[in-house]
Amino acid sequence: MARPPLDVGTHGAIRFVKLASGYRAKARYRGYDGVTRDLSRTGPSKAKAERVLKLAIAQALQTPSGGDITARSRFVEVADRWLAWQERRVADGERAPGTLDNYRSMLANHVLPAFGELRMHEMTVPRLDRFFPALQAKSSAAHARTARAVVSGILRYAARHGAITANPIREIEPIEGSGRKRVRSLTAEERRAWLAQLELDPQASRKDLPDLTRFMLATGVRIGEALALYWEDVDLDKATVLINWTVVRVRGQGLKRTDPKTATSERALPLPSWAVEMLRQRRKTAVAENRPADSPVFPDTLGGLRDPSNTRRALREARGSEGFAWVTSHVFRKTAATIMDEAGLSARLIADQLGHSRPSITQDAYMGRGAVSSAAAAALEDIL
Repeated sequence: MARPPLDVGTHGAIRFVKLASGYRAKARYRGYDGVTRDLSRTGPSKAKAERVLKLAIAQALQTPSGGDITARSRFVEVADRWLAWQERRVADGERAPGTLDNYRSMLANHVLPAFGELRMHEMTVPRLDRFFPALQAKSSAAHARTARAVVSGILRYAARHGAITANPIREIEPIEGSGRKRVRSLTAEERRAWLAQLELDPQASRKDLPDLTRFMLATGVRIGEALALYWEDVDLDKATVLINWTVVRVRGQGLKRTDPKTATSERALPLPSWAVEMLRQRRKTAVAENRPADSPVFPDTLGGLRDPSNTRRALREARGSEGFAWVTSHVFRKTAATIMDEAGLSARLIADQLGHSRPSITQDAYMGRGAVSSAAAAALEDIL
């Protein structure tokens, strides 16, 4: 029976030959190309010869690219390199800081505890195929899909550096879930009841939730975009606002205004008259409090940027456990979109209003972007 081959990336038993001036250590190793080779090194003693030989084998097993990521590298080491690359992408404006924080959280809480100490060549399809269903059962399909995206990114990074020949994530079955929840929108009656509930809640009023709700209903903007709005972005005479920023919490830096989610998220939005009047009253208050133009329209208690996460929590507290328990900040955005759709606006105009990605490749190729119709403001005129 033929002798079974060595595993890829390993070496066989080390043999020694006595020399006049010391020892020669010899062994066979199998490279990542599958070829088995002989290697030997000498030293004044067996121990020295063995150490030199093992170092030579390790060097021979380096990837052809000459990089320091190999099939023997630990997953956590490659993950650190991948995160550093993502940090550079954030600095270059190619990734949002919030996305990087999500990556870090997913790695720390789920991925590294499962794979951190494994070598790259040990990241096999069966091992990965067991992990994601288990994570889905423990948390959710959305969590499992995020983990899959992070692991795939790291393994793709490793493949580009020659540590593995292919990304095993490609062989994993897609993560199926129960589907996205159908997002409800507020009816006219519900809009009035919601605002009345907020107005009667001292805590909600103190946290500016009624006017923030009105602004999000009037524009369909994301909550981070609403909280990033400065007075210098508001033109009350032209009844428009510029949405060029979003608020995120950056690790080690606190709250910052950063570029919005996508390039199409930067837009100028017309306002319905009732929203202009609401902002006009807020502007009078801001001037009376000596707040400058480069200050938030919806500030925190100290006049600075508000944390979107804290604001979402305030909304959860204000909605109660019955009646409006289903309401989130995204519902205001969905409500604005629903109203515009019912008013007969095209998918193009609604996508431009909301700062969504392109409705279709055909529209993107043959129709311009960036000009939002005043019909959006007209459709939202009477919603309250």
